[in-house]
Amino acid sequence: MLMTTTALVEGKHATEYYGVVTGEAIIGANAIRDLFAGLRDFFGGRSGSYEEVLRKAKDTAMREMAEEAERLGANAVLGIDLDYETIGANGSMLMVTCSGTAVKLE
Repeated sequence: MLMTTTALVEGKHATEYYGVVTGEAIIGANAIRDLFAGLRDFFGGRSGSYEEVLRKAKDTAMREMAEEAERLGANAVLGIDLDYETIGANGSMLMVTCSGTAVKLE
C-alpha cells in the first residue's frame, strides 16, 4: 500500500477514487511518563517516552487507515494529513488522527 502526503504520484495515474479514509488512535500517558516528561521540561531535552507513545499512536492510526483503504479495494492513499492533539482531563490522553483519499493507481 502506497501512502503519501502528496496529491499525485509521479508516473502513476489514479484510475479509481474510493473516497476519504481515516484512522484514529487515542493513547493514555501514564503517571511515570508524566513524571519523567516533567523533569525533561524542567531540565530541558527531549522526552523519549512521549516520543515513543506518539510514534505508536501514529503507526496505529496509519495502519487503521490503510486497512480501511484495502477493504475498499484501493492500493494507495493520497493527500494524507496527520493531526496530533491532547484530550481528556489535564490533557492526559494523546490523540492522533489521519485522513487521506483512497485510490487505485495504475
